[in-house]
Amino acid sequence: MFMGEYQHTIDEKGRLTIPARFREELSEKFVVTRGLDNCLFVYPYEEWKTLERKLTSLPFTRSDVRAFTRLLFSGATECVLDKQGRVNIPATLRKHARLEKECIVVGVSSRVEIWSEEVWETYCAQSGDSFNEIAEKIVDFDL
Repeated sequence: MFMGEYQHTIDEKGRLTIPARFREELSEKFVVTRGLDNCLFVYPYEEWKTLERKLTSLPFTRSDVRAFTRLLFSGATECVLDKQGRVNIPATLRKHARLEKECIVVGVSSRVEIWSEEVWETYCAQSGDSFNEIAEKIVDFDL
């Protein structure tokens, strides 16, 4: 399981160091793609295959299914870490997530998210105000 928040930088070649705590679970090969809310999603390869099976089982006759799967899969790239634990993030994905230099790498259960520091701070400020309301609507902590 991925959890935690880490601050890193992207170098001039578009490489980002993945936090050491995430590297083993990401394993040898993983997928980086467009995420929601202007971030990138990073999936271990097996988790990506599970997501792929779920999405391809949806009816392709629905325009929203076609649009979502197009954007998710067209942005997807298989990645491996270099010897320093870095991943090269393609320019199109850096543009999608507004990644320039300062980044936040976040563990979100079965995936990792990569955020521009500025976008992450804005998201947290907006969502943080409604955290209690969101929790009341979707989570029963008395399991």
